[in-house]
Amino acid sequence: MRNKWTGILLCMVLLVSLAAGCEIKNGKSGQEDFGSDKYKKFITVDVYDEYANYQGLQNGWFAKVVRDRFNMELNIIAPNVSGGGDTLYQTRAATGNLGDLVLINTANGKFDELVKSGLVMDCTELVKDKEIMKNYGSAVEKTNELVEADGIYGFPNSISSQPPTVPSESQEPTFGPYIRWDYYKKTGYPQMNNLDEFLNVLGQMQALAREENGSDDIYAISLFGEWDDHMMNNAKQLVCMYGYDEQGFVLSKADGPDYQNIIDEDSLYIGALRFFHKANALGLVDPDSKSQNFDTWIQKYREGKILYSPWPWVGQSTFNTAENTADGKGFKMAAVQDMQIFSFGCWPEGDSKNIIAIGSQAEDPERLADFIDWLYSPEGFELNGQANGAAGPKGLTWNIGDDGKPLLTDFGRKALPNNPVEVPEEFGGGKWHAGVSALNFKPFLLSETDPNTGVPYDYLCWDSAVEGNESVLDRDWKEKMGADTSMEYLEQNGMLLVASGANYSTPAEDANITTVREQCKARVIDYSWQMIFARDSEFDALLKELGNTLDGLGYEDVYQVDLDNAKEQTAAREAVVEKYGN
Repeated sequence: MRNKWTGILLCMVLLVSLAAGCEIKNGKSGQEDFGSDKYKKFITVDVYDEYANYQGLQNGWFAKVVRDRFNMELNIIAPNVSGGGDTLYQTRAATGNLGDLVLINTANGKFDELVKSGLVMDCTELVKDKEIMKNYGSAVEKTNELVEADGIYGFPNSISSQPPTVPSESQEPTFGPYIRWDYYKKTGYPQMNNLDEFLNVLGQMQALAREENGSDDIYAISLFGEWDDHMMNNAKQLVCMYGYDEQGFVLSKADGPDYQNIIDEDSLYIGALRFFHKANALGLVDPDSKSQNFDTWIQKYREGKILYSPWPWVGQSTFNTAENTADGKGFKMAAVQDMQIFSFGCWPEGDSKNIIAIGSQAEDPERLADFIDWLYSPEGFELNGQANGAAGPKGLTWNIGDDGKPLLTDFGRKALPNNPVEVPEEFGGGKWHAGVSALNFKPFLLSETDPNTGVPYDYLCWDSAVEGNESVLDRDWKEKMGADTSMEYLEQNGMLLVASGANYSTPAEDANITTVREQCKARVIDYSWQMIFARDSEFDALLKELGNTLDGLGYEDVYQVDLDNAKEQTAAREAVVEKYGN
């Protein structure tokens, strides 16, 4: 995900200052309501968004919020959806107009490239007196050290007041083995010591689900290819279950200088491909995997057609409705005894790898600066952040109770986090899940305290959301696992590895390296898919063929660049711990 996801984060109070001097204010945003009173002309804003999983005009309740406050609409341009990836970026960049708003990954010196190419504007004068600089100025300035020019050209993601070794996730880790707990229960909660035993259990669950539903189109595992980059993204999720994440073609361990070449026979990545290859041989992999897109894939979760989810938000946000969880049905994290799940630590200086900026050709930069400032405000995060786990609109999904603390409304309990519940017309109409912000950008962490409520933005941390409101599914999971949350279970059992939250983005690389990299990426992805669906006798032959092909392309040179970057990232993680402590 493009690191994308997203986040989901530890319940801790804010109200402290960042050591670098980035003060998070305890108070309202101080912003005025703008709307058509300030902005007379209605405009459409093109948003080039590398994190979005939806393309087209923003719909529903969030669209109404944006229209009412800023008299504008958001037209999302999403490389994840449209395909083309770097090609779309290059095509739009060549026109000199990437978008009015630009949400982008800064790896490979892309931030500096945007500035030098004149694709984003200097916002110094636009934001100098705004709340974003008063509250998060240090993090903003740190991010803009990535560019050679003086000025403020972009704003970071995931700013936090917490130490870098604290997990950024709240209730659930970013990665993990999430399965249909109701079918796992029906198999007798068998202990799973490794991935082979995990696969055997998934096979039992599939057989039970098909028999119970009288359907043969239920699969333990389903895959999609839209997020593939240096490797097959779905396979990489299993790598993250064992404490590593990607840095190009290198797998880098969360908590120390330990690295793997993804194409080595004994790498975790090749192990993940073998896992899916074995699963396919057992008839556990959806045959649509090779051709389906993200939307088709996610719909199958809503319909109860898939039993394993590589991220918590997939299965839980689509299938764990109030009705299903009341019946004991839904996705919960299972325990594979040898797992050590990769966790992103908090970013005291923000995550400069992911930024938002204003395009140089924007029609109304002042309005967009107001919009960005609003995104970094308490209200902005309550609303836009709902895509990542905030509660959404006050008065619709939540209110303040008699005790002065927030509590979910009846509507909120039905709609959250991402359910197809009808929204009242006065809030925009349509289905709740269709109106959630498509930006998929979180300015700070959900674990930060909302000054409007005095508790974390993550509504799952609210006392009112926990006390007396557990579903049958939740109670069963807690009783079996001996913990209140997945994160608590992982920490209690030594199954979590935290990568300290360092503000790091890879530098620009030689153009020849980039050319070879793109060629190698295409081969790795193509062969990865072939290997999963190959006959038993073909897997190792294809792996050998892949190695020979990559050698001929110059893969080793690219790998060395990635290894150097991975080592620099490790050094940055060590430095941020030394600066901010544990």
